[in-house]
Formats: sequence, structure tokens, C-alpha cells
Amino acid sequence: MKIGIIGCGLIGRKRALALEKDDQLVACCDTNADLASKFASDHTCKSYTNASDLFADAKCEVIIVAVVNKYIEGIVTLALKLGKHVLAEKPLGRNAEEARNMVNTAHRHGILLKTGFNHRFHPGIWKAKTLFDQGMIGDLMFIRGRYGHGGRPGMENEWRASKELCGGGELLDQGVHMIDLSRWFAGDVKSAFGKAKTKFWNLEVEDNAFILLEAINKVDIQLQVSWTNWKNIFSFELFGTDGYLKVEGLGGSYGPETLEFGKRKKEGGRPDVELFEFPPEDISWVKEWQEFKSAIVENREPIGNGLDGLHANQVIEAIYKSSETGQIVNL
Repeated sequence: MKIGIIGCGLIGRKRALALEKDDQLVACCDTNADLASKFASDHTCKSYTNASDLFADAKCEVIIVAVVNKYIEGIVTLALKLGKHVLAEKPLGRNAEEARNMVNTAHRHGILLKTGFNHRFHPGIWKAKTLFDQGMIGDLMFIRGRYGHGGRPGMENEWRASKELCGGGELLDQGVHMIDLSRWFAGDVKSAFGKAKTKFWNLEVEDNAFILLEAINKVDIQLQVSWTNWKNIFSFELFGTDGYLKVEGLGGSYGPETLEFGKRKKEGGRPDVELFEFPPEDISWVKEWQEFKSAIVENREPIGNGLDGLHANQVIEAIYKSSETGQIVNL
């Protein structure tokens, strides 16, 4: 499979390292010529500084897009029209309209579009989904999630701080992962209430978001995402009628990745608890790439597809609207 990567920053490099031996990375592109050249040298491929030139010259079957949010739609749409399957890093554009345009283009041209939701493929989350699908915690009642870090000096000068470039702040950055995971377990969201606030950093966008969602099957979801958490945190908990599942950590600065499975006793008291611990290596990027390759070969929708990216953006827009109006917003 011949691949081109557009966006040679940190995430583009992670995507390149996730490729397998039978994959051919033939081209990369970044508007920063030095970055593109270094990437090409490290991965033995041809570099470009314009995506249109890459499409015209390089023979790619798959395009991986890891660029600033503002430029996702234009690049993805062009790739889809040219018949390239696309893995686009989250979020799928700056808003629901951009995501919808990409999803519709993929549908019209019969091409696969995947949103880069690598958190689904973290081993703790994947194991939790397996146990959940087996009915091990019974009917899902509610979800509680927290995700955050502490930002960094000079953050107000980064592209993530720009409303024009990003469309939003922490809610679109880390919040989109929590919303996607919540939808994966609980189903579509029917209503949203939330607050998107800038509490500390001098930014155009929010550095904190506080969220209450209700899924169509009456599952309640409580989430907080933050750029003022100071110590990195990831915690995702599911509570069912028969037990609970709690994933904590993502490896690295987020701490060891673990899954706690608690089984409620009918007579009450302390539940039976089983703890799963996972290696420190982040295998989510490799697992997600393998899933996308399989979807292409099998001509099926990938796990975490373009529609999932659209739905996540729709929920985020509802939260922003709720924050502005102080009202519950129905989807």
C-alpha cells in the first residue's frame, strides 16, 4: 500500500512510525520546507511543500492528514475527489459543517474516510469495550471522564490558541476524544449542556470545558477536559447495573495504563475487582493503522469513521451553544 503523509509534525511522525513493513511511504508534505525535508530524509520518501503537487506527482493509494485544523477540509476533500482513501487526524475539521462536507464527499466518491481516533485503540479502552460488549457490567447507566494537562508557557502563541486556526480550544483538542469514546459505548447523544471557559491562559479559545450529556438510551455522561489540570490525567469510567470499568492513564506522562473491572455482588458490599495492567509502549497508533488497512482491503467502514468524526463535532457545537445560552441543547 502506497502512502502519503501531509503534515510532518509530531502526529505525522507518529503516523509514519505506525506503518508496517509491507507499506510504502512514498511522499510527505509540509508547508515548512525544512520540516518536510527532514521527514523525507528520515523515512526515505519524496518531500513536497504543497499538497496539490504531491497529489499530481506521487502515486498514493492512501493519504494521512495531520495538519492544523483549518486546513483539514481542503486537503481531505481534494484527496477524496482524487480517489484516495484518507485517515484524517482528529478533529474532523473545525466544526460540523466542515466534517459534513468531507463525509458527503467520501460518500459520493465511494472512498473510505477515517477520523484519527487513536484512543479507541489504547489497550485499556479496547479491553474495556470487549468486556462491555460481552455484557460484563450489565446495562450501562452512566459514564464519567476526565482528561487534561497543564499547558505550557507561551501557549497563547501556539496555533492551538487560535480560534481561526482551530475552531475551538480544549474541547476540540482532548474533549473530542472523550466525546467519541462516550458515543462508542453509550450510542448517539440526544442532548448537551456545558460550559466552555477560559480560566487561566490568555487565549482566544477555552482552556476548560465542563460537560453533561444524555445519550438516546438515557445513559448520562459527565466529562471534564482541562488545560489547567497541572498534572496530566486520563480517566474514563463506565458504570453498569452489574459492575464498572475504569481506565486510567495512557502511558508516558499520563501514568501507567490500567483497567479496573469491578463486579457488583448481589448481596452488596465491596465488589470483586480485577486489575489489568498494560505495557508502557503506546500501541494505539499501530492498532488504528492496522484497522484502517483491514477496512480498505475488506471494503467496509473503519472503526472510528468519518461519520463518527462528524457526530463528535456536532456534539461539540451543541456544547458551545449551550455554554453561550445557558440552556440544554437537543441534537
